[in-house]
Amino acid sequence: MAMMTVTEEGKQAGAMALPQSARLPALFAPEARAAERFMEFFTVHIENPHTRRAYYRTAGGFSEWCVGRGIHRLPDVRPMHIAAYIKGLTISVPSKKQHLAALRMLFDWLVLGHVIEVNPAHAVRGPKHAVKKGKTPVLERDEARALLDSIDTSTLIGLRDRALIATMIFTFARINAVLQMNVADYYSQGRRGWIRLHEKGGKEHESPCVSRLEAYLDEYIAAAGIGGDITGPLWRTSGRKTGAATRLLQSDAHAMIRRRARAAGIETLIGNHSMRATGITAYLKGEGTLEKAQEMANHSSPRTTKLYDRRGDKITLDEYEKIRI
Repeated sequence: MAMMTVTEEGKQAGAMALPQSARLPALFAPEARAAERFMEFFTVHIENPHTRRAYYRTAGGFSEWCVGRGIHRLPDVRPMHIAAYIKGLTISVPSKKQHLAALRMLFDWLVLGHVIEVNPAHAVRGPKHAVKKGKTPVLERDEARALLDSIDTSTLIGLRDRALIATMIFTFARINAVLQMNVADYYSQGRRGWIRLHEKGGKEHESPCVSRLEAYLDEYIAAAGIGGDITGPLWRTSGRKTGAATRLLQSDAHAMIRRRARAAGIETLIGNHSMRATGITAYLKGEGTLEKAQEMANHSSPRTTKLYDRRGDKITLDEYEKIRI
């Protein structure tokens, strides 16, 4: 049997973010302490729901790989097994590094819980990967302006979409942080509108709104009639499918941005993260500093901010244009 059903108590705890059909991978099932420690790792130790789901998939995939090769007990797992598993994955190098990081953290947790004596993943070297420029598609200023101006704001959905896109562009905010905003997270301070973002690790980040963004948000909230519902979600679905408006999902926002971009005649395949990258690039092109961009984007390292700096793209193209044949 490849998988074993989690106890009812474990299911309730795992419902925090794991799939409802979550099952205990066979490699971690034979011993009660290992099974308990496994569930604790995902329900207690890992806080971010997206990280939790990604790490759970990694654990399940590694378990299936081991069982398929006759490895049924955690103490039998060796560094060479983990190295072979990572090498055999047909995914990108960054994804392989994430899988390895997940296994390292999980086995560390098992070592601390005295389930196994040593972490077999520590000795495994991950694939090398160096990135100097991000791959996220970025819009030029005129494209971003055209995207916002092309949205039909005669409807509530149009007002919402324009305000949502503008929030990501003008505040450099991550899509998840924006979608978690409640109405109260847009507030006035010193005659200026501000937004409060709930970032990773429980951190809060506050940003002032430029006048254009402030106007977009005011129009949307007034039209939606949600100004008094301060504890309710700021970004809501139309309610056509469920009969009641609910918080907008990341997938909904992604589909909306793709749809709005096509309508604006933009051929670049942009997504949620493109709005953040577009805002940072536009700011840097406007003689903004990398240091301030890092602070505004709430990045912990300037290296991360540098990935969004696409000012060199134009220079590179100009140089290649000199090849006149």
